[in-house]
Amino acid sequence: MKKAFKLVLTSLPFLYMIAIWIMSGNPDDMLLDLPSTSIDRFIKEALHLVEFAILFILFVSALAANQKLKPGLSLLAALASCLYGVLDEYHQSFVPYRSATLIDVIKDIIGVSAAYFHVQYHYFKHGRGFLTYIEKVTAKK
Repeated sequence: MKKAFKLVLTSLPFLYMIAIWIMSGNPDDMLLDLPSTSIDRFIKEALHLVEFAILFILFVSALAANQKLKPGLSLLAALASCLYGVLDEYHQSFVPYRSATLIDVIKDIIGVSAAYFHVQYHYFKHGRGFLTYIEKVTAKK
């Protein structure tokens, strides 16, 4: 059971990256189109703050599951998440009915930064939170 949990956590960031790539390759209203255009726009723009923060959280969860989470690797995971946000915007520039904007990249980076500082404060500074739980559950005895 412990090995399966570790495998799932290790695989999740890469599966999520595939899901992002697939969703970005479709028109923006294919998955979610709300009746109010202003609400639809607001939600889709706000998702940029969350989408790549989730990717970062999945990366550090995978590192914690493998007992590899250190400050340097956490920073590397944040940078990888930000770079994937840039790559995603570039990818969208080739998709009909999609656009790539600098403000979207900035929102991606803000989301990753918020998650990064959350991990720095709760995990590295205070040794608490879900990452400590993941490390305990997946630790070898």
